[in-house]
Amino acid sequence: MYHNSSTVVYLDGEFVKADAALTGLYSQTLHYGYGAFEGIRSYRTEQGARVFKAKEHYERLRKSCQLLKIPFHRSVEELTDATYAVLERNGLADAYVRPLVYCGPNMALGKPTSVSLLIAAWDWGAYLGEQLLRLKTSSYCRPHPRSTHIEAKACGHYINSILATTEAKDAGYDEALLLDGDGFLAEGPGANLFFEKDGVLYTPQLGNILPGITRATVLHLAYQAGMEVREGLFSPEALHQADSAFYCGTAAEVVGIASVDDKPFRKSWDASLGKVLQKKYAVLVRRVVAEPSLVD
Repeated sequence: MYHNSSTVVYLDGEFVKADAALTGLYSQTLHYGYGAFEGIRSYRTEQGARVFKAKEHYERLRKSCQLLKIPFHRSVEELTDATYAVLERNGLADAYVRPLVYCGPNMALGKPTSVSLLIAAWDWGAYLGEQLLRLKTSSYCRPHPRSTHIEAKACGHYINSILATTEAKDAGYDEALLLDGDGFLAEGPGANLFFEKDGVLYTPQLGNILPGITRATVLHLAYQAGMEVREGLFSPEALHQADSAFYCGTAAEVVGIASVDDKPFRKSWDASLGKVLQKKYAVLVRRVVAEPSLVD
């Protein structure tokens, strides 16, 4: 699904066949989830492949490594150039790009002895599909910000996401909704949450959630469109009483939510603020002109 015999990846400064790319069995990343990654989209435009928000994503990757005490000194320019080279060598334009910073052999619970960089890309549609989502509030909560660096896109954090998604799907739902440790709305397993009430757009504040680059982009689009947006701490009841809601993320893009815990929203998705933003986002990501930095 992700590669074949001709797929090329970027590994520690070289372009190699994915089938020939190897790593050790004693990696801290393999044993402890000690690593950092990004999810980036490339879109086909009239002037070729365009990597959306490459600068913002690679700045966040560098920041994640800094927070996690993983030595990583590649420049944003080098990483961006390598990404375009991976796309070109694999003949990809509409693609998903996965940079992964992983640690070498070390069974100690300390700083890594060595660090490697992988950049891979593959064809991948909208991660959560095109249909409106049925969500289940998860019995799992997001990690407390005093327990780890929530703002880092760390490999090990996604065990929490896998557990929440698996629980929801096993119960017959499309995806999970996670609360924070204090019971306030947080986010999806791999996407940020927005909801609409009486013409106002709401989204959980930073602090207990990943500062999503798509989230920042959606906020920018909403402000440009003159929408009123409020960030804060919101109860699950606020979402249950909302008119509409959606998830957004690089992999998911902008996807509407049909219901939460079997409670449907009052407003049709096609009449919602989320639909307006979904359309604006689809246009923006395929524009050739550079956009200003939107990193939170």
